[in-house]
Amino acid sequence: MSATTPRRRVLRPPLPELITDPRQQAHLLRRRARLAKDRVSLKRWLTRLKRATNSVTELHARITRLEAALASD
Repeated sequence: MSATTPRRRVLRPPLPELITDPRQQAHLLRRRARLAKDRVSLKRWLTRLKRATNSVTELHARITRLEAALASD
């Protein structure tokens, strides 16, 4: 390692605080489960949205080509 290269810091997430209240712990677990479920759902919807966007783009290009071909005939 050269003398001019800055040393990299290791970035770690902060340690979670210990939660002793069981109700608060259960609430936190429910929130984490909901977050995981929503992330999966969002990923699925984004896949569908990308597929739909590509279909619309292709149809728009096809219609434009057909209209131009019909106009030139």
